[in-house]
Amino acid sequence: MKVPQFMPWIGNDEYSAIKACFDDNWITEGPRAKEFNQKLCDLIGVKYGVFAPNGTLAIYLALRALNIGPGDEVIVPDFTFIASASAVEMVGATPVFCDISVDDLQMNVTDCTRLLTPKTKAIMPVHIYGFSANMDEVIAFAKEYNLFVVEDAAQALGIKWNGKGCGSFGDVATFSFFADKTITTGEGGFVCTNSKEIHEELLYLRNQGRINRGTFVHPKIGYNFRMTDIQMAIGLSQLKKFDTIVQRKNEIFRLYKRLLSGIEDIKILTPNDKINPHIPFRVVLMTKEKSEGLMKFMGENGIETRTFFYPLHKQPCMEQFPQDHKLLKNSVYAYEHGVCLPSYVALETEQIEYVCSIIKKYYEKN
Repeated sequence: MKVPQFMPWIGNDEYSAIKACFDDNWITEGPRAKEFNQKLCDLIGVKYGVFAPNGTLAIYLALRALNIGPGDEVIVPDFTFIASASAVEMVGATPVFCDISVDDLQMNVTDCTRLLTPKTKAIMPVHIYGFSANMDEVIAFAKEYNLFVVEDAAQALGIKWNGKGCGSFGDVATFSFFADKTITTGEGGFVCTNSKEIHEELLYLRNQGRINRGTFVHPKIGYNFRMTDIQMAIGLSQLKKFDTIVQRKNEIFRLYKRLLSGIEDIKILTPNDKINPHIPFRVVLMTKEKSEGLMKFMGENGIETRTFFYPLHKQPCMEQFPQDHKLLKNSVYAYEHGVCLPSYVALETEQIEYVCSIIKKYYEKN
């Protein structure tokens, strides 16, 4: 049996939604963008939002709207996708890496204290794998040291921490609609805030330095960060299926937990009580021994696995930002012991059973 790591859940609904754009003869950013924007704001629990071409550029816009740039430092978890740090570099600032908690893979706020300098301007919690950073601690830390909070919520759409939506805590937050995200537009990003002033700055930045199109007077320097109504149509179609997506992802999570419960050498990471709803972006497990042997065996049996994120401080492109490697142990441990299991919505129950049988076989042999 072949089991891919991921497949997007798209079909005739999305195809019909795209066709409607052609029927209406409106393909650039327009009425569907307005509708999609409002529905996203309602889901997240924020007042304002703007779109970006992808998640990386969404973070870039967020940082620019806060006037973060050369000479500034932003605290970023060492365990995250490269875009969290490269967007900081993109605005000319310096990413500074903090360690994570190995129990939930989220930013260890206690570790951030040692990283503070007069140049520190923001902290960037990244909600990894469908869990949430401890936003009580993040907000308290930011207030104590007068820092901006930039939430990277690319993997956390619809998730709540203590009853409040991920993406609604920070001064500004970002989401991604890449193919593997909870909902997709193929490529795409979203930047949201509860600040009228930040929202206005975002509008200028993404729309050639003007609030509205149709004028050739540009009060500020801005750029073209727009999307298309074709993408918005896909997003709206995906949102209609959101409840089904959440339900199926949790069914997959529970099935993996049940079928693998007897293996002492692995642990499936689970959310704490303050994360509700939990929407598993990935089903992730940690192995007692390094995970490379298990992943090799799974690959030999037709199962496409994925490692955890490679620590930022070890990335060749991040050598320009030297860090104390000895103090970033948990992100290294997570990378060496973590496995992302196939967990997309279209995954069949028999495929999950097969994946679990192969994992059991590996540990029986070893």
